[in-house]
Amino acid sequence: MSETCAGILALEPFRVVQSPPAAYYIPDFITEAEEAYLLQQVYGAPKPKWTQLSGRRLQNWGGLPHAKGMVLEKLPSWLQAYADKVSSLGVFEGKLANHVLVNEYRPGEGIMPHEDGCLYFPTVTTINLGSHTLLDFYHPVSRGQQTEDEEESTPRTEEQRHFQSLLLKPRSLLVLREDMYVRYLHGIRPAPEDAVTEKVANAALCGSALGETLQRGTRVSLTIRHVPKVLKTTIVLGRRK
Repeated sequence: MSETCAGILALEPFRVVQSPPAAYYIPDFITEAEEAYLLQQVYGAPKPKWTQLSGRRLQNWGGLPHAKGMVLEKLPSWLQAYADKVSSLGVFEGKLANHVLVNEYRPGEGIMPHEDGCLYFPTVTTINLGSHTLLDFYHPVSRGQQTEDEEESTPRTEEQRHFQSLLLKPRSLLVLREDMYVRYLHGIRPAPEDAVTEKVANAALCGSALGETLQRGTRVSLTIRHVPKVLKTTIVLGRRK
């Protein structure tokens, strides 16, 4: 058996069986000491590394993914160690993670439903730091491939398209593959707190009870991915032939 297959099989005990293929939730993937170390490194990064967006701010490490290819930048050692740790699970099918997006969400902030797209290997992994969040999943809006009857039955509003959530607690690792990556949208509602409802597919894995309300703190996520298309040489901007 290849190391890749062995790694994926090792994740099976962590599969969220109530989800479409395939979501894996690993609680306590890192220790409290590792969490404190990673947060220290994130907030110790130079100020120019931060980009402020509506609803969150982020750091981009490894290069800027682009349709023409990513100019590869070396990850700092504190991120490389965890990119290697995630890669060793076999989730990138023998390839190594080469890109990390660091997101900071304060209470009340979120991100609209979206897909990660084709610039990345079709697996996304996320290490969660500092606070929990609720990651919501949605049926996509019709892309013109459905019959008239199917289009009539497709939910239209965001609330109607929401079919499931995953509770992500500090120090956990989330892995999304297959349909959960390529078929459905995911997002985080801008809210200061979250209620555990029957739509939270991994509530039992998190030790949370239905009806429980969780107050959000500041959350930092490390989104670790593999960008397949990498440029071998640096592009010199503005140069004309």
